[in-house]
Amino acid sequence: MKMHRSVRWLVFAVMILSLSAVSFAQVAVGISVRVAPPALPVYAQPICPGPGHMWTPGYWAWNDDAGYYWVPGTWVVAPVGLLWTPGYWGFADGAYGWHRGYWGPHIGFYGGVNYGFGYGGVGFAGGEWRGHSFYYNRSVTNITNVTTVYNKTVIVNENHVAFNGGKGGVSARPTHEEEMAEHEHHREPLASQSQHEHMASQNKQNFASANHGRPAIAATAKPGEFKGKGVVAAKSAGAPYKAPAMSPKQARGPSTPATKHASTPATANNKSKPASHPSVTSNKNNTASNKANGSHPNNVSSNKTQNTVHRDETHAAKTPAAPSSSHPAPQPHQSAPKSSSALKPVAQHQSASKTEPKPPSAPKAAPKPGKGR
Repeated sequence: MKMHRSVRWLVFAVMILSLSAVSFAQVAVGISVRVAPPALPVYAQPICPGPGHMWTPGYWAWNDDAGYYWVPGTWVVAPVGLLWTPGYWGFADGAYGWHRGYWGPHIGFYGGVNYGFGYGGVGFAGGEWRGHSFYYNRSVTNITNVTTVYNKTVIVNENHVAFNGGKGGVSARPTHEEEMAEHEHHREPLASQSQHEHMASQNKQNFASANHGRPAIAATAKPGEFKGKGVVAAKSAGAPYKAPAMSPKQARGPSTPATKHASTPATANNKSKPASHPSVTSNKNNTASNKANGSHPNNVSSNKTQNTVHRDETHAAKTPAAPSSSHPAPQPHQSAPKSSSALKPVAQHQSASKTEPKPPSAPKAAPKPGKGR
């Protein structure tokens, strides 16, 4: 009898430890939008500020009051040993859902979207960790004042599509390696990244309705630095801009519950809540497609056989894009919360509807849905 009780207590203890392990997991409500994001703009990469910085590509975020707005690409001080997996928009069930990016030991699935500068749709060709030092691939990054460099040929594909699945979207599915990376412990976007996105949402010229897919602040040398010589304007829109046929409020789709995503606890550089991200925690759909991107003209390469054409652009074309597969698009898991102000990033959390059955004496009727927060 005592043995059975001991076993029960042991099982209970294991359950408590398991719950503690996922206490760092994010649980959020995904955002869905009925209109596709604009094409990714074409822009140059600012010079890397110094060793230890990693490039995080620009992306379109969503605001319920004003629609899509551009979050400039920027260099951030990377957590040692970790790599950045960009977020992406994925189409499923008639809507586009945002899957938030994260830090992890390996690159996961980011929808096959060609963000450029090493993020060609699968993996990352812009650099690698060697011990505690990050080495940069000069063929796809704008490096001038860093000595930890190497050269590796990267094939460039012309592709500015900003979403996975749906009509006109990138058809890509996760590779085995990306699926394995999904099960690793991940870290939230840094506080500097969240603040960077928040500041982008405060600038009206970042909204697609104002810049028509060609933002004046396409990239910055440091997070939140939207003025000065470190700011780079877009050279052109990735495709002709088409204004949505519906208002942002009409385009906003229903929120869907997100799945839990294992992550490490916040650190000193990661204390603020990433509520400004139009986010999803889990990226169960990891992918492959579109090879890595082109390089920058300021980069001096010792490899004479490199295909380095239009290195100053995010999506320089030299070889035709690989044909897309016919697989259906992955289901987005989470998205961003709704903001209360007109030009703040989305930050609305909605709770699942509750059903309250009537007392037994009352005639049968459909349960009433509860109100979300």
